[in-house]
Amino acid sequence: MPITKDDRRVFAEATRGVKPLRPQKTVPRNPSRPKPQARFRRAEDAATLAESLTDDEALPAAEEIAFRRPELSDRTFRDLRRSRFSIEAEIDLHGLTQRKAKVALHDFIVECGARRLRCVRVIHGKGARSGPDGPVLKAGVAHWLTQWDDVLGYVSAARRHGGSGAVYVLLRGR
Repeated sequence: MPITKDDRRVFAEATRGVKPLRPQKTVPRNPSRPKPQARFRRAEDAATLAESLTDDEALPAAEEIAFRRPELSDRTFRDLRRSRFSIEAEIDLHGLTQRKAKVALHDFIVECGARRLRCVRVIHGKGARSGPDGPVLKAGVAHWLTQWDDVLGYVSAARRHGGSGAVYVLLRGR
């Protein structure tokens, strides 16, 4: 139905004296995801080169850890194992006590969930200096991550990303 002259007149009378609102700064509805941080790129490249020059048989086999929730598909879990996700953030727990590491890890996971990150790396160390009880932080991280609903699954990282001393964590999408 076309707008008539009478419609325009009625609208002009109804809006007489109305002032336009000033533009306000708004937050975009779908903020872009942050670019992955390559903080340790040179060290990772050097470690990859060193690994390629060593005899794999001479290296001690370290225990790998993994966990997945039932809703995580086989394909996605396989992609996580093969490190096909971009690491969007990481935390290094080396040198922290078990209590401080749990708090730091929980805060990190919550923050990453709020930032809508999908895949993060948690460096817990291999426990080489943990004594006869074995790796304390590694066992703690494995247990804690299973308790938080934001975590869909995790696997030990590829050798170039820390091997059995780190895990890739896949977070629930929001």
